[in-house]
Amino acid sequence: MNASFRLSLRRSKKLNRSRAMDFALFLVLAGSGAFMAVPFVFMISTALKPLDEMFLFPPTFIVRSPTLDNFYDLTLIFSNSWVPLSRYVFNTIFVSIAGTVGHVILASMAAYPLAKLKLPGGGVLFTVVILSLMFAPQVTAIPNYLTITWLGLLDSYWALIFPALATSLGLFLMKQFMEQIPDAVIEAAKIDGASEYRIFWRIVMPMVKPAWLTLVIFSFKGLWGTGSGGQGASFVYSEQLKTMDYAFSQILSGGFIRSGPMAAAALIMMLVPVSIFIFTQSSVIQTMSTSGLKD
Repeated sequence: MNASFRLSLRRSKKLNRSRAMDFALFLVLAGSGAFMAVPFVFMISTALKPLDEMFLFPPTFIVRSPTLDNFYDLTLIFSNSWVPLSRYVFNTIFVSIAGTVGHVILASMAAYPLAKLKLPGGGVLFTVVILSLMFAPQVTAIPNYLTITWLGLLDSYWALIFPALATSLGLFLMKQFMEQIPDAVIEAAKIDGASEYRIFWRIVMPMVKPAWLTLVIFSFKGLWGTGSGGQGASFVYSEQLKTMDYAFSQILSGGFIRSGPMAAAALIMMLVPVSIFIFTQSSVIQTMSTSGLKD
């Protein structure tokens, strides 16, 4: 009787320690999540602040008198411009979607032979890809401009889309993930008579879905923020071809009186990438959790 009582007591202690550890872990994760959400909450609060509340000292974190006047003023500013806001929205969406889809397809098709086919010089090519990851965008800005000029793509949508197609990060990510696919699966498909094209689209791409969904997030985020500080000003000169980020940056030229519309514009630019990440975060987590697995 005493032995069974001691055994049940030990089990209860283990259970209590486990619950305590789970609760402590929950507190740590909840605190970390709340801390990381602070900038997002602050941006929402700032976008809803009236102009007089933006310049209070000391500044307030939570808006006291929320208003949508900043968003109304933003639409009013663009209603008076000779290029409507809808044109900037279309340019941004078109460039982001076309560049993202093209980059995912091109990176995947280039990664497959490097990962699963014995190509001569494949190791050297992949080493060059890894080395290219070390260069900052500022280093490659002039070569990119010279390449776009030589191809005759300046002042066109292709000037924004074409550089995004050859980003080395996508090739690196897809190649590393495709290496985890068992060779036996591909060999079995070849024995059944499947071509390389069919193996790639019907077998490989569905198996690396978490990887290319992660690549979609990274690529879309980079293209969505293409603005006056980057390729938007260097490659595109026509106002009808510029993106929202470039158009919103022009609001700053109005001085502090346009701080409210600028806060609303910053919130709009942030909401789309954040929304895409929320809908695909499970795939990102799966990519990170399986990145070290091998057959």
